[in-house]
Amino acid sequence: MDGFSSQSQRDSLAYTSPNTNSDTGPSPVRKISYAIPCATHFRDAVLTLAEERSVNPGDLARSILLALPTSVVRTAPDPGEPEEHDRETIILKSGPSAGKPWRRKPRLQVRLPAGHDAVDIRKALGIALDLDAGECRITLESSASPSWKELAQQDREKISRLQVTLATVSFDPLPDGVKTRADALHILGFAPRSQPDKSLIRAKYRMLAAVFHPDSEFGDHARMSQINEAVAVLRDHTR
Repeated sequence: MDGFSSQSQRDSLAYTSPNTNSDTGPSPVRKISYAIPCATHFRDAVLTLAEERSVNPGDLARSILLALPTSVVRTAPDPGEPEEHDRETIILKSGPSAGKPWRRKPRLQVRLPAGHDAVDIRKALGIALDLDAGECRITLESSASPSWKELAQQDREKISRLQVTLATVSFDPLPDGVKTRADALHILGFAPRSQPDKSLIRAKYRMLAAVFHPDSEFGDHARMSQINEAVAVLRDHTR
């Protein structure tokens, strides 16, 4: 998950005042404007999808954030901030430099209720694009599904054996972290010297995250951290 630069931190949130009227009951939920740094191609894809659906980017993000738990959204790959060369030029409209051009990171303006994380919003928009492209799907499960405590003792024993098996066959976290492309291929289970494209990397990430994310029954923080590192390394080497 990429962080923001100091400039991005200064202008990532612009608060708006809620409309209040003591005569008409409770005020509506306050929304704020998030500036989400993102690659130009990602921003353009989101804006195109929003226009096709006759909505705005905030509606796309909100639909995903309402449909999926935050823990699930956070397992999705982060589309990431723009690369160093990816900048847009705008004309400043106020202040001492009004009228002068300024190069900045491309961004999406998204209005949502206060309290969201900018990276979560970017991930939610990435999920919306993947859904539209048919690269993922949302499966609804019945809330009546038995919980861990409701499983029979025999089933719990089977799951315990599965946990031991999974721990035995899983990769061992690298002591010095993921440093090279070879390290990343090893962590994600690709053959040495293989050249997986972005779709294969994304698919492998989802498979591993479903198993090792700390919120899952078989979660492993150390392995999940290195899976994230591996995806970041391969993303930097894949164009």
